Amino acid sequence: MSWKHRVTCRIVELRDARQEWKADRDVWKAEWRAGGKGAKNSGAADQGGPMGPPPNGFALLPWLLMGLGAFSNLLQGKTANPWIGGIGLFVFNSLYISVVFQAFDKKRREARYTLLALIAMGLLTCGLAIAYGGSWLMFFPLLGLAVGAVVRGRRLGQVALGLSALAGTIGGLKEGWDALNIAYGTFLSTMVTAAILSLAEAVRELRAAREELAHRAVEQERLRFSRDLHDLLGHTLSVIVVKSEAARRLAHRDLDAALTQVSDIESVGRQALTEIREAVTGYREGSLTTELDRARSALTAAGIEPVVRQSGPPLAAQTEALLGWVVREAVTNAVRHSGAARCEISVDGNPERVRLRVHDNGRGAAAEPPEPGVGGTGLRGLTERLGAAGGSLEAGPATRGFTVTAELPVLPGEVAPDAMPVPERAG
Repeated sequence: MSWKHRVTCRIVELRDARQEWKADRDVWKAEWRAGGKGAKNSGAADQGGPMGPPPNGFALLPWLLMGLGAFSNLLQGKTANPWIGGIGLFVFNSLYISVVFQAFDKKRREARYTLLALIAMGLLTCGLAIAYGGSWLMFFPLLGLAVGAVVRGRRLGQVALGLSALAGTIGGLKEGWDALNIAYGTFLSTMVTAAILSLAEAVRELRAAREELAHRAVEQERLRFSRDLHDLLGHTLSVIVVKSEAARRLAHRDLDAALTQVSDIESVGRQALTEIREAVTGYREGSLTTELDRARSALTAAGIEPVVRQSGPPLAAQTEALLGWVVREAVTNAVRHSGAARCEISVDGNPERVRLRVHDNGRGAAAEPPEPGVGGTGLRGLTERLGAAGGSLEAGPATRGFTVTAELPVLPGEVAPDAMPVPERAG
């Protein structure tokens, strides 16, 4: 590849980078104009606000003005062998521009080409400084800028000290004690550039992580709401359908009993409205006792004999809420699909674990499977909930009927030391 082609390619890359930077700047300006006033009123400015377009190599190009002294010496004829000096100046500037544009992309920054370009810059800087001295020593701070833009991590301090020592040694040979300024400028330019760029990169990564966390929180909230809404409405509508059928059957022969069923439907509907509002706001905490009472009512209305047994110490609100969801889902499935004549619900607890078992003597068919691509509903959603709490859920056909078994650990501090066991109840 000829040198003309390489120069043309570099010019094209610089032009494309400039156009990309302009596009990012225009987008940032539009976002700032659209959200600037709202940020003042809503406090968005306190949360970070727009930071502008990402930095790129154009931010480090103005420092090339440090080489104007060497360029001036070339024009004034104060430099021996000006053609060698001019070629050296052109090559250094080309390498510098190439390196600083590579430095803002992690993959390209760590590429071998960038490392070789830095080494070539170092050798060229040393050669020009030894040959000419004076204003040519200012290429060492420029080299420090390029090194600081590329080198990150633990090696930065060692590289900066080594480069400063090299600049001080060569400067001392050419300029005496004035070389201390060159060494100090080289060290400062290396460390400050690396610190600023690393900080800017860390801030942008933190902002990206915060946006990702916010996005995940929204997804989790959507999942929670859809899951709660499915479980709430599935159970409530099943109870309403069963009680409506019972009211229709009783209307001709026992009007009072039919009116009782209608009253229960109204009560269930009102309670469902309250639960849906609580689910929307995220404050719903189910009570196991309440769910057991509702299960008795739903099973009785469906013509299924309920048998409820509960024993063990009092449970924490979170544990009761999870077990309440299991009771609700298992009873809903029994009413819908089992065709059973009897359903047994037992809750057994000890200081370490609590176990809930719902068994019916029906056909043993499982609930209808969820639609493909739909997660977090029915028994599968309950399995995920209990698994997140350190528990387990098993559901499947038994010897006769269908059984759902849930277990949860009793966390330390959930049960008071002097808590008395709940007496066993059957109903």
